[in-house]
Amino acid sequence: MKNIIYGIHSTAEALKQEESIDKLFVQKNLSSQNAKEVVRLAKEKKVQVSYVPIEKLNKLTQENHQGIVAKISPIQLYSIENLVESAFKKTSSPLFLLLDQVSDVRNLGAIIRTAECTGVNGIILSKQGSAALNDQTVKTSTGAIFNVPICKVDHLKDAIFFLSSYDVKTIAATEKSNDLIYDVDLKGAIALIMGSEGKGITPSILKMVNHRAKLPLLGDIESLNVSVACGAILFEAVRQRL
Repeated sequence: MKNIIYGIHSTAEALKQEESIDKLFVQKNLSSQNAKEVVRLAKEKKVQVSYVPIEKLNKLTQENHQGIVAKISPIQLYSIENLVESAFKKTSSPLFLLLDQVSDVRNLGAIIRTAECTGVNGIILSKQGSAALNDQTVKTSTGAIFNVPICKVDHLKDAIFFLSSYDVKTIAATEKSNDLIYDVDLKGAIALIMGSEGKGITPSILKMVNHRAKLPLLGDIESLNVSVACGAILFEAVRQRL
């Protein structure tokens, strides 16, 4: 299988070297001190840890995995500092996309594809609760994932604080608003925030944003798929910016 690291020492070194690890698989009941150190490092780096039977690990690799297998991202992630600074070097009015625990790989891939088509300058994900950046994400994005800078942060709150220092206006897409997205100024430097499939945007994040806005829904269903909603709002941003 592509994009994996296996073995206790290799995985530990990858974690120490800030390799872009999406998820760590650990054999159930693995009790060696070295294995515990790998798990400690992973949790310190906010990497998701999943305890699985050995059969799962054997499916991931036929090599001597020593009870540890890590999936690494197929892309090189940016730091938030580099992502934002490089965006402002290209334009004085960058468009950022923040995803609050969007957990479905297909939704994430579709969002990345639309983001690339609408000129998004950077995508910011939370490390915990977000879908993996894996081969399926690459496929669903039809390769767009290689064209959009992406970073992962420990907390989206920190990203919002950092963006505000650059005078980036934050706009939350939420039904908990009386304002339609069409009435919000989407020109200038902005960051659009989309919430998870089930829970939407975290309440503590909603309290921090500059604006809240929603799409009009005329049918009986109360919400759109997050990738569809994201696409509708991003193209409204494009319309205003043209």
